Amino acid sequence: MSEPLEKATEIGVLKGSDTDYGRFILRDPQVCGGEPVIAGTRVTIRTILASLAEGASIGEILRDFPALTEEQVMAVIAFAAASAEEDLPVHGIPKVA
Repeated sequence: MSEPLEKATEIGVLKGSDTDYGRFILRDPQVCGGEPVIAGTRVTIRTILASLAEGASIGEILRDFPALTEEQVMAVIAFAAASAEEDLPVHGIPKVA
């Protein structure tokens, strides 16, 4: 990383999750305009998720980005799933007629 960690913001543990995403994902204003990246790289979370959305396998992503590990890619997937879960609206209890 180009800047000391104290200038970067780690993406921490998401509510309701045991995964510490801060080990893998961080935001640093000096790296990729502050967009979340895999720690120690310039590979953005958005790039990994876009590759998956286009149908790339984890193996293909690892070949395209040799600096990444399978554990990092899996953390991105888990982070996205947990983020989506937090953003989903909570439905009220249905009324019984």
